[in-house]
Amino acid sequence: PRVIAYVKNHGLGLEVPYQYGSIARRYLPDFIVLVDDGHGKDDPLHLVVEIKGYRGEDAKVKKATMETYWVPGVNRLGQYGRWAFLELTDVYEIASEFGSYIAQV
Repeated sequence: PRVIAYVKNHGLGLEVPYQYGSIARRYLPDFIVLVDDGHGKDDPLHLVVEIKGYRGEDAKVKKATMETYWVPGVNRLGQYGRWAFLELTDVYEIASEFGSYIAQV
């Protein structure tokens, strides 16, 4: 009930630049979920959700980039709402992990 809306990021154009070794790459997150986290429906939390099976080094760099640079940077700008990042890795635990995260925010 706290999820207001969600969208698959396919074709939306949301790309996050990151560096993997000496190579510049772009990361396309899986989903964007609007969450009513108690700030009211006019100020939803934009939750970037990544669903990851195999988690190689590249995935670790993407997560670190999101948590260390992208989310804090976008939130500091203040022009695009409030953002957070969640990576789900266990297919059998996605529902409970997502539910637990939503309950905490």
